[in-house]
Amino acid sequence: MNASAHRKPIVVVGSINMDLVARTPTIPRAGQTLIGTDFTTTPGGKGANQAVAVARLGYPVHMVGAVGDDVFATDLLNNLQSAGVDISAVQRVSGPSGVAPISVADNGENSITVVPGANAKVDGSLVDCYLPLIESAGMVLCQLELPMETTLHILNACARASVPVMLDPAPAAPLPRTAWPLITWCTPNETEAALYTSPEHSTEESARSLLALGLRGIVLKRGSEGAYLASATGLAAWIKPFPVQAIDTVAAGDCFNGAFAVALMEGNSPVRAARFASAAAALSVTRRGAQASMPSRAEVDALLAANP
Repeated sequence: MNASAHRKPIVVVGSINMDLVARTPTIPRAGQTLIGTDFTTTPGGKGANQAVAVARLGYPVHMVGAVGDDVFATDLLNNLQSAGVDISAVQRVSGPSGVAPISVADNGENSITVVPGANAKVDGSLVDCYLPLIESAGMVLCQLELPMETTLHILNACARASVPVMLDPAPAAPLPRTAWPLITWCTPNETEAALYTSPEHSTEESARSLLALGLRGIVLKRGSEGAYLASATGLAAWIKPFPVQAIDTVAAGDCFNGAFAVALMEGNSPVRAARFASAAAALSVTRRGAQASMPSRAEVDALLAANP
């Protein structure tokens, strides 16, 4: 069921980047030079990716962030708007926009370096310009590509307004202990979870350790193994992966987060929402690019119907 206009919007506060994507046979090792097979520039940034994922699924979404005054800025804004994202809360600031050089191997693996640019100027004062919008949200989506002080400012603002927050802790960075109880859903992948728990922990042990920090819900994204969902109320479930041929895993996690938020906002149980998100992410890895790979609602529904 598509969202109607009267529903509370999803608000994404996050990064907006231009991805500079080089395709190579393998991911380069330290000191290694490889001959690439292709190069493209494509709009990305974890925040913008998640906003586009939400919009493609037919749910109202606003983006809060910043772009620079360089050649990339107009393309970044036009792409968001054409996808259906409301960009009225995106500011243009002096200096370069965020960029992300990415290497994508033939097997779909990727290596990403993020240069923040304008994203580094998204501070508490910029966020406060849009507090009424944030406080009106049904859910706020955050990542860790903005300054940590900004992310903590958002978490506290949402807590005061009783707005649920979904945090994608990527790129992984230490969080103060006081931040965890402010997060409704946290969605790390295996590498990110290891920073906050222990590499030796099983998936289930990592989930329990993170919930013990005060989280209300956790989704551990495990790629081809699926996802593990657990909550402070005792819910625990593995979400099986969908059988697809991956060619590009860039932004698959962002697709998952956007779709998970949409499904939760539409009243689905966490398990059903995670299955919907897994289907969306599965479709995204069958296509190249970040925002270009985000599926439509009809495509996700069709994959779910084919795998009951």
